[in-house]
Amino acid sequence: MNALASAGGVWGNSILWLPIFAGVIVQAFKLLAFWRRHRRIDFRILVQTGGMPSSHSAVVTALATAVGIEEGTGSALFAMACILAAVVMYDAAGVRRAAGKQAAVLNRILEDMYQGQPVAEERLRELLGHTPFEVIVGAAVGAGIAWAWLTLF
Repeated sequence: MNALASAGGVWGNSILWLPIFAGVIVQAFKLLAFWRRHRRIDFRILVQTGGMPSSHSAVVTALATAVGIEEGTGSALFAMACILAAVVMYDAAGVRRAAGKQAAVLNRILEDMYQGQPVAEERLRELLGHTPFEVIVGAAVGAGIAWAWLTLF
């Protein structure tokens, strides 16, 4: 058990809080980027999926990095964190991105079917997943935040 976790319980557990912090930082960046583009604030951005960079990737790589630094890269916990990170990032760039593309096609079909008529159906959300680049950037941000916090502070 690392010294921070034993000293402060859950509140001092850097392996718990660093991934959460990384996710919050990435989502806040997305909010600021939205404001810069549109000159308005939309707080829904804070809980939406998709976009640059991937907060899912930032969270799981911050977790894996923190576990690797605190518990060692030869530990079973590090192995589990790496496998979790790989599954989450594969899902973000693969399965969820494919679902977003399918939503875009379904939205176009509905628009064509009801052209000129009001459509009662709600549009499907199309930005669900990430491009591989968004996943890589999110992973780099998460690993960087965890590494910086645990090695510099």
